[in-house]
Amino acid sequence: MTTSPSPAAPSHSRSSGASLASLPRWRQFLSTLNWRRDPGYEQSIVLHEQRRIQHELRMRQLRSEIEQIERETEQIERETEQLRLENARENALSALIRQRCFPPESCSIPPLPTETDCSPSSR
Repeated sequence: MTTSPSPAAPSHSRSSGASLASLPRWRQFLSTLNWRRDPGYEQSIVLHEQRRIQHELRMRQLRSEIEQIERETEQIERETEQLRLENARENALSALIRQRCFPPESCSIPPLPTETDCSPSSR
């Protein structure tokens, strides 16, 4: 609301029917002010309330998205741990297969012949 001082004009017609002289002093003082509604102020209050509601809705939406991301992160962590365990089992199994099927003393390339292997007496 805005106020602007105006000269004290005696008004004999009041909505309550009381004359200015019969009012308390503070009411007499208030009657000297020109009180008007400020539509801009009321609009800003309404706009502020609308923004507050939009902000609350956005915050709820963001909380929901955060909870969804947290659930997905937990799922990914569980899957990652499961893959680590499977990789460890696969590596252990591969090492066991290499050890059993390909012992270190065996070699797929035959050794080079030595002189004693090529001599006619060894045949």
